[in-house]
Amino acid sequence: MIVLPGFGADDLSTIPLRSFLRRLGHEVEGWTLGRNGGDVEALLPKVAERARVLGERRAEPVHLIGQSLGGVLARELARDEPVRVAQVITLGTPVVGGPAYTRVGFTYDATQRARIAAAISQRNRVPIGVPVTAVYSRRDGIVAWQACIDRDNPQVEHVEVSSSHFGMGIDPDVWLLSAKLLAKPAARAQRA
Repeated sequence: MIVLPGFGADDLSTIPLRSFLRRLGHEVEGWTLGRNGGDVEALLPKVAERARVLGERRAEPVHLIGQSLGGVLARELARDEPVRVAQVITLGTPVVGGPAYTRVGFTYDATQRARIAAAISQRNRVPIGVPVTAVYSRRDGIVAWQACIDRDNPQVEHVEVSSSHFGMGIDPDVWLLSAKLLAKPAARAQRA
């Protein structure tokens, strides 16, 4: 399993969740790519390679947990390479509109926001063929909770929590939910 950090964060931000899951017996690793600078197009091949190496080493598809933008990367890897991914859990991840639905949207100019939103819309036309659970909170404070609801992939399970955006990685309720989801048999979704 790989835990992917959110925008501006690195593996230090995912230590609490990874430590909890390790104590439960899961083999879990960080993404080892340094700080998540937010360039999905540049990061996706690196995440794919990390998943490939880990999957080959363990001879099974990997489980991915991604916080915020890390969840975007996890979803897109599952969309592009469903054979490599067993399951995706996203924490406070916007699946529509990109940064326009976040508190960091102002850091992108209007042209960038429009380009990103169009790219997301285009990619969302291809269904994700693995189980995805989208964890969101109306108290998020960074990502609009409505942007976390996936209306393009009806098999996505949505679970509401009461955590803040940054708190999801250290919230015991989110940890227990993640553990419960990881304990489910990895039933593969029907591919379209």
